[in-house]
Amino acid sequence: MSETPKRQESPAQRHRRIASGFAAVVADTTEWDAPTPVREWVARDVVGHLTGWFPTFLKDGSGIALPAGPSVAEDPVATWEHHQRAVQAVLDEPDTAERTFAHPRLPQLPLGEAIDQFYTTDVLMHTWDLARAGGLEHGLDPDECDEILTGMLPLDEMLRASGQYGPEQPVDVDAGPVGRLMAFVGRDPRWEPGRTRVS
Repeated sequence: MSETPKRQESPAQRHRRIASGFAAVVADTTEWDAPTPVREWVARDVVGHLTGWFPTFLKDGSGIALPAGPSVAEDPVATWEHHQRAVQAVLDEPDTAERTFAHPRLPQLPLGEAIDQFYTTDVLMHTWDLARAGGLEHGLDPDECDEILTGMLPLDEMLRASGQYGPEQPVDVDAGPVGRLMAFVGRDPRWEPGRTRVS
């Protein structure tokens, strides 16, 4: 859960950009059993997480059922391509702007805003995880990461209580916005394959 940066993009435009960035990392990933900065996850699990939690969340809050796609265990690249297209199609629907997301455990929000705040920002942060696992460039925008972190800081106690994030990690004084964001959500910004992971 996080605040979305107040940019001039619509939810559909922001999803297209961020999901495409994640897709580029997916396409360049070669070792799907490689460790990641998240405890007990390998690279395949990053894709499995994003394609696993969101369909249920979306259906519970909007009644929209995403079409089932390929198995992440068999083809994570195809799984992500299918999922990315399905989510984009929802956001591109002309009536999405008029629909309300009414999840039983959350305040009501416009559907596009809910997808942007809860899901698209999650894709952004997990782009770092997958890129790190494969030694790839994450391509994240430091200014955007700084805006996300600024929005999350006042929610620190609530975010920790949700169980979605591990304890905040130490960060070097000269760490940039991407590293500071990752440390805040429980990642070790200096993590590399072979180092001890944190949850």
